This record gives sequence, C-alpha cells and structure tokens, in this order.
Amino acid sequence: EEMQQSFDSMIMALTLAVFLVYLVMASQFESLLHPLLILFSVPLAAVGSVYGLYFTGTNISVIVFIGLIMLAGILVNNAIVLVDRINQLRSQGINKISAIEQAAISRLRPIIMTTLTTALGLIPMAIGLGEGAELRTPMAITVISGLLCSTFLTLIVLPVLYRLFDYKQFDVEKLDNKRIAESAEPTHV
Repeated sequence: EEMQQSFDSMIMALTLAVFLVYLVMASQFESLLHPLLILFSVPLAAVGSVYGLYFTGTNISVIVFIGLIMLAGILVNNAIVLVDRINQLRSQGINKISAIEQAAISRLRPIIMTTLTTALGLIPMAIGLGEGAELRTPMAITVISGLLCSTFLTLIVLPVLYRLFDYKQFDVEKLDNKRIAESAEPTHV
C-alpha cells in the first residue's frame, strides 16, 4: 500500500515537473507549439528508459521515478537548443527547410557532446561501485538509457515535427526596417 502511494506521488511529481517545464518554455518561446514539440522528447526518453531497465534487469522503483523526473529536465535542453537555432535562422529570413537543415548541422556536435558528458558522468553510478550503490544504480541506468535514446530520436523526429506543425511566419521586413532605423540614428559621443 505504501509502495502504491509512493508511485502515485512520483507520477504526480513527474506530471508537475513536465507541466512546469512547459510553462517556462512557453514563456521563453512565446509560443504554445514549440514547447509541445520539445516535450515530445519526454515520451521518447521514457521508451529508452524502459528498454534500459529491461535489458539490465532492473526493477521499477521510486528511485527510477526520481531518475525520470531528472531526465525530463535534462533532455529538453537538447531540443531547446535545436528549436531555438531554427527560430533564429528563420528570423534572419531563411526558409523553414533550410533553417532546419542548417540548425541540425550546426547543433549536432553540441547536442552530442552534452549527451555524452552526462552519460559518461553517470557511468560510475550505473556500474554500482561503493556504498549504497543499489539505490543509485537504477536512477543512473534510467537517465543514461533515456538520454541516449531521446537524443538519437530527437535529432530525427523533432525536425520532422517542426516541419509538419510549425506555421509561424517571421516578419523579416520589420526586422530589416528596425535595423535600418537603428543604424540611421545619430550616435552621441
């Protein structure tokens, strides 16, 4: 009964964490669609975590749910980097498909480096060396497997979803007029 109550509270905490991440991203992007596209990587991470736990023979526990909550915060970083770069390129007047291609190429290395440093940093915890390793190992396995799967799928799925669902028009003429007006202002010494 206590275990069921713990699982229920962890599911509530995970839902609340995803909702709060959505709210922060919605205010950052000033869009309701872009955060949804980014949060699509959370189910992809859950798939990776489930497979990681299955292949290592690790049971689902409260620590696994803590790892999932941690993972929800970590993995959106990669998607934010990619979507933000696409939006920057589109605001410069580049069409959507070219912006997606250029953003994917220019952000591939930072995304892979972030994922690898996190995963490699958690390997000692996943191996289970030291005192209390049986508590930390499931969390590390959850985060590593979820992050690796989500990163791989995010690099493929997120650009496709962005192309399909984003219809935002960037007004390049307003930006050009603003730049011309700023450059025409006299400078005071």
